[in-house]
Amino acid sequence: TVAFVGATGCGKTTLINLIPRLLDPSSGRVLVDGVPTTDWNLDELRQNVAMVPQDAFLFSETVYNNLIFGKPTANRDEAMSAARVSRIDKDVDGFASGYETFVGERGVTLSGGQKGRLALARALVRDPLILILDDALSAVDTHTEEEILSGLKKFMHDRTSILISHRVSTVREADCIYVLDNGAIIERGTHEELISNDGYYADMDRRQRLEEELELAE
Repeated sequence: TVAFVGATGCGKTTLINLIPRLLDPSSGRVLVDGVPTTDWNLDELRQNVAMVPQDAFLFSETVYNNLIFGKPTANRDEAMSAARVSRIDKDVDGFASGYETFVGERGVTLSGGQKGRLALARALVRDPLILILDDALSAVDTHTEEEILSGLKKFMHDRTSILISHRVSTVREADCIYVLDNGAIIERGTHEELISNDGYYADMDRRQRLEEELELAE
């Protein structure tokens, strides 16, 4: 699990868009399994990558059809397993029609957190070798986020997870964290190493902890 953190506009999304070749680098190379992405068959590369953006697009369809959109051949068990990991299953159980509940265009009938978790489940159904979460948990409360990340750790065992976030809580357990500022990597290490360095990342952590404490005090 690799994470990239930094303020809005620092280049996180641009960076991860290079992996499935939504963009190509102007210099240097991006390697997947040691092979430049430009040498991969584009369809094969993208079949092995699942991305969950911050603003997830949902279709005017049932919850279940949105869930299996990326893999229509998925069986019920696969779909339910992904729903459990993303923690959308409990919400859907409370819907009047369950998984047959109709989702409005772009998910207008769901909350921001529900949209994000349904989009995450849809990505997991595809069983990707590389999972990219681009601030996909920003609308989820920290407790639910912890549960999701714990489930993801088991689900993505022996595979690659890439987390993009401006929240330290999202990336805390990553194997390596890269801190970006103005398009450049300014720090790297584990959470503990970066905290002990007392630099940009440690300052982010202090500020966000203070914000959480102030919210709880209100």
